[in-house]
Amino acid sequence: MPDNGRVIVSCTHGAENPDSVVVSYLTAGAALDAGKDVVMWLTSEGVRLALRGYVDPIREGQEPPVKRVHDQFIEKGGRFYVCPICFNDRSLDEGELVQNAELKGATPLMEFAGDGAMTFSY
Repeated sequence: MPDNGRVIVSCTHGAENPDSVVVSYLTAGAALDAGKDVVMWLTSEGVRLALRGYVDPIREGQEPPVKRVHDQFIEKGGRFYVCPICFNDRSLDEGELVQNAELKGATPLMEFAGDGAMTFSY
């Protein structure tokens, strides 16, 4: 598979699975550090990660806290594609999305992937 410099990190979890959440952010952050163009694809309960303040208590008091790696991901230019169906099924408010987060479904995700993005799923 050709390497187009793009990475997709899929996360289906929220506060109910802090290990998967933190590993998602660590993977995405490492890809950004390597110079990759990175999208976190948030589905199921993972859509909540894109809401302002939601990540703040996750792993608070542990290393690393999710708030820190979340903020670093945004600061480094990482983007969130938030599944609109999952988001709307939970009656969430689009006005509460963090910087770099957009409601984007499978078609925009496939366009981002192009001819071969590296993918990780948590």
